[in-house]
Amino acid sequence: ILGSAQKKLPLMALSMAMAESFKELDTESSLGKALEMGCCIQSSLAKILAEFEIALEHDVLQPLNKLSEEELPIILKRKKTLQKLISDWNTIKSRLNQAAKSSSNSTGTGAGPGASSAANKLEILKEEEEEVKRKVEQCKDEYMADLYHFSTKEDSYASYFIKLLEIQAQYHRQSLGSLDSALAELKESHSQTEPSSPAAPSVVGHYGVSLQTHLRSLGREIALPIEACVMMLLASGMKEEGLFRLAAGASVLRKLKSSLASGSNALQEFYSDPHAVAGALKSYLRELPQPLMTFELYNQWVQVASLKDVDSRVQSLQDTCSRLPQESYNNLRYLIKFLAKLAEHQEVNKMTPSNIAIVLGPNLLWPEQSTGDPVQLDLASVSSIQVVNVVEALIQKADVLFPGEVDFNVSGM
Repeated sequence: ILGSAQKKLPLMALSMAMAESFKELDTESSLGKALEMGCCIQSSLAKILAEFEIALEHDVLQPLNKLSEEELPIILKRKKTLQKLISDWNTIKSRLNQAAKSSSNSTGTGAGPGASSAANKLEILKEEEEEVKRKVEQCKDEYMADLYHFSTKEDSYASYFIKLLEIQAQYHRQSLGSLDSALAELKESHSQTEPSSPAAPSVVGHYGVSLQTHLRSLGREIALPIEACVMMLLASGMKEEGLFRLAAGASVLRKLKSSLASGSNALQEFYSDPHAVAGALKSYLRELPQPLMTFELYNQWVQVASLKDVDSRVQSLQDTCSRLPQESYNNLRYLIKFLAKLAEHQEVNKMTPSNIAIVLGPNLLWPEQSTGDPVQLDLASVSSIQVVNVVEALIQKADVLFPGEVDFNVSGM
């Protein structure tokens, strides 16, 4: 039974698919080992699941099935019979009352054939009423006996539900134990085959890593995806109409992001697709755990956006920029100076500071509560007029807020 139940499970199908796959691979390769271990563990999990389902059927479902299909229907049938008898009893009592009144009236008007007939009818009805009453009492006693019998077994019925939880807990413990054991073994064998070169830290260029961690791990001042994308756009994208606004092809964007994440130097092919490069830069900014302009300063940025006086606004922008952490300041300065350069070509590329701010602003600043999933920015922050206004002002006043020139070829990329 166990083997048959096990074979029918999707986990077993997965195990067999893995078995077929690793036959084609070198058994010493990391993928081959992972698939072989996966095959074993899925088969083991299938066995544990099959044992759980069999125990569940035998120890819980069958006894409860007996309750629902045999014992409860008998009680409910008895209850229905009792209700019918009580209804019959009430009907005959009503008829008896009517007959008693008729008999009383006949007696009052004197003796005769009518009085005798009424008296006979009354006697017959009394006998019928007594018979039905006896049946009601008998059925009631049987019904009460059934209920009492049921109540004496209440504890055993409750125990089936406790047993259910015990079986489930045991199933999860066994599954987790198997998984923990297999994971530990797999990770140990996997770590032995991985290169442990300190020159290639695991966070190189990765999207979704905090800016500080990324910069320190690579010994950089400007994040690799930001600098690489800016260099490519400066070379081939400044006059591209709708840059940052037009979406790139999903597969090209995914390939470029993968190249940037792995620190690959094979970026030459992407120079011809500036929209993909712009998309990769937007993705990097959006997937930072904290926006480049920081959560802490969100309220200050929004307040700056509401200032109408130009001088006050510039002064507030300078003050807020000075409060940024050094890493965020350096990367924001680099990016804004590039965007100001992009806006210089607005007659050709149609990307005014306002248009740039509309498409890039929500990727540079969003409120903390909307970051349950940073990729899914909430609509309120995406359409936030204040965010767009403040990013537009940064681009317009780039030379005042970030004096000096940026050497965009500083790392020779």
